[in-house]
Amino acid sequence: MKHKILIIGVLFVTNIIIAQSTDEQKINKVLDDWHLAAANADFDAYFGNMTKDGVFLGTDAMENWQNIEFREFSKPYFDKGKAWSFTSVQRNVYVDNSGNLAWFDELLDTQMKICRGSGVLKKENGQWKIAHYVLSIAVPNEYVDKLVQIKQERDDAILEELERNKQ
Repeated sequence: MKHKILIIGVLFVTNIIIAQSTDEQKINKVLDDWHLAAANADFDAYFGNMTKDGVFLGTDAMENWQNIEFREFSKPYFDKGKAWSFTSVQRNVYVDNSGNLAWFDELLDTQMKICRGSGVLKKENGQWKIAHYVLSIAVPNEYVDKLVQIKQERDDAILEELERNKQ
């Protein structure tokens, strides 16, 4: 009896590992296809990989794009046949125990050099979709002070405006 329970336990754990591996492979494919769709200026494929309420946070402090606004902003780039080209060079994917939510981080080779992407995917009707994506420019620590000086004036203005809007 103990052997049967042990075997059932091992099979259960094995199935979970296989399911997670399969989910990770599917998530990697969604993200790779999403990046490829942008590089190929395939608007429908690009936004087809996002949830209807998906969010894209860009590198600019004011780029908090809700799906509809992001579509409107992006459409002219896609229509010209040149959106952006990001290639993942390293990625970590994590899937929650329910198998319906995942998050990831990735290093990207881009026209801005090395960037970091991170985000959340959720399963909708059995398909993984990007619900939230954050793009940031990777800045080596030794250059942070110079970068802060470059952006200080603009950041101060943005912070003042945000504080005024809070009141």
